[in-house]
Amino acid sequence: MSQPTSSRGGSNGEARDTDWDGVRLHIMSGKGGTGKTTVAAALALALAAGGRKVLLVEVEGRQGIAQAFDLPPLPYEERKIAVAPGGGDVYALAVDPEEAMLEYLDMFYGIRRMGKALTRMGVVDFATTIAPGLRDVLVTGKTSEAVRRRDKSGRRVYDAIVMDAPPTGRIARFLNVTQEVAGLARVGPIKNHADLVRGVLTSPETAVHFVTLLEEMPVQETLDGIDELRTTGLPVGGVFVNMVRPAGLPGSVLEAAARGRFDSAELALGLKTAGLTDATADTTAVAEALAREVTEHALRTELEKRERVALEEAGVPRYDLPLLPDGADLAGLYELADALRAQAVAGTAWHERCGVNFDRVRG
Repeated sequence: MSQPTSSRGGSNGEARDTDWDGVRLHIMSGKGGTGKTTVAAALALALAAGGRKVLLVEVEGRQGIAQAFDLPPLPYEERKIAVAPGGGDVYALAVDPEEAMLEYLDMFYGIRRMGKALTRMGVVDFATTIAPGLRDVLVTGKTSEAVRRRDKSGRRVYDAIVMDAPPTGRIARFLNVTQEVAGLARVGPIKNHADLVRGVLTSPETAVHFVTLLEEMPVQETLDGIDELRTTGLPVGGVFVNMVRPAGLPGSVLEAAARGRFDSAELALGLKTAGLTDATADTTAVAEALAREVTEHALRTELEKRERVALEEAGVPRYDLPLLPDGADLAGLYELADALRAQAVAGTAWHERCGVNFDRVRG
């Protein structure tokens, strides 16, 4: 199972300063609404920083990558979509299962032309509908091919690949391609292809990350997803906590508000002394409204603390990404990429920041 590499040194004795040295395929999953695609895009930018070449892959047909980078819908081809800090390049690919099927037929059977005829007849769509495992093998296979691909000089074409994968509830089944095709073919090209894909997905070069919010349902789905991956032998990566809000107020104030001891009368006096209100009635009303907001914020902060404790029990690296006041526009993606680089991609490794013994984590 893949785990982050020590920042003190790898197998060749070289110093490591990132959590994911050696990992080339980063698979991003997460409950709907957590910002999975946004975080995948930011991670691609972070990994490309400093002159690297990264491929960002979409497999669900939602054109989420195009929306994240404010681009027209992406075709089924690899194309450059962004320049990372330091001159790196981010390429994107929106995988089309139908086109992937045609490539597959041509690669293993040399019948691409017949495949196009089958497409017109609706046979390809029918096949992937009655056998969803086949569809998953096709889209994951396209990604694993990009991981293995080399240029004429023998060098890897991409330094890293980031896959914007299906949500948490489907991720284990989506990646467990060998089991999914067992009922389709026990021998032959389909089985061999699935085994090859499985080899990439379970290798130390792969890590499956989860995006979550500090809310009960997303955190629980994340923990369930981690357990399911471990059960199926798939490599667990890190947890990316998205849309983190700053505390904003001193801990003593938050604690008092959470326990119903926030003094709105004292707040009213402070507002009046500062000249922020006029009449006494207005001062009282404003203070009471502000007190309610403070209490709501304090209760949410308490909830977030509990969810953090729950995530800690998973024993995997965790990264905080700030809530973007102006939304996740293109500038916001670069801001998130900077935050990731500061924490992991170009920063001190997680286990050293947190004092974690990796021998214990692996156990």
